[in-house]
Amino acid sequence: MQRAAAAPHVVWAVLFIIAPLLFVVYYAFTDKNGSFTFSNIGAIFQASYLEVFLRSLCFAFLATVICLIIAYPIAYFMAKAKPKTQKVLIMLVMLPQWLNFLIRTYSWMALLEDTGIINSVLMGIFGLEIPPLHMINTSGAVILGMVYNYLPYMIIPLHSVISKIDPKLLEAAADLGCSPLRVLTKVVFPLSMSDIVSGVTMVFVPSISTFYISQKLGGGNFDLIGDTIERQFQTAYDYNLGAAMSFVLMLIILVSMAIMNRYAGEDDGGVVV
Repeated sequence: MQRAAAAPHVVWAVLFIIAPLLFVVYYAFTDKNGSFTFSNIGAIFQASYLEVFLRSLCFAFLATVICLIIAYPIAYFMAKAKPKTQKVLIMLVMLPQWLNFLIRTYSWMALLEDTGIINSVLMGIFGLEIPPLHMINTSGAVILGMVYNYLPYMIIPLHSVISKIDPKLLEAAADLGCSPLRVLTKVVFPLSMSDIVSGVTMVFVPSISTFYISQKLGGGNFDLIGDTIERQFQTAYDYNLGAAMSFVLMLIILVSMAIMNRYAGEDDGGVVV
């Protein structure tokens, strides 16, 4: 009976997880004639492609760090609020996610353009002689787009674990002479480490593989791994090289997750799979 109940999940995993991964591996290690080769993997180590991989790692790392810095105090504040207030705050955090990803990105384009809303407001306040701030088509705009779109994936796990910390532990730390800051750094932060790793993973993985944000907010000036892979499939029609890049990207993600799980510690309640 249990096997029958699990059958739909097994079929789903095979069709939509395992099979696509096998196709990626097959195309990554074959040429257009279907012959086995390492040339696709070797082509990735060209200087231009290595620069793209390094840029993607840097952008994803910065976006993840910024999300963590912003999300932790927000999650802590939400966890300490009243239950009804927590529900409202969670809804406000998730509300932008109800909109289409493309619409959210286009909204930031309207805000950041030289003739956009932000510059229009600034010029209205300081006068027309103030030159517009150039914010669109910059690396900062790309990272901003990543932070905005993936910040809820950091807030929700942190709020979940912080809200479950026993208040008696915090009271005991305070009674033993810990200041509020030391309670936060010595008690709350270590107890929430496992969900910090989860949040970091949930932000880092989509950030390093994104492509639409960099195209719209970066103006195509900052090629990321996702942009290069998309170009191989949609423009160059080099499926083998595109699959090889996807394969290397998967390895980078798996190595990153393994490192984060390693430093999360063994007693944090679980690992990221």
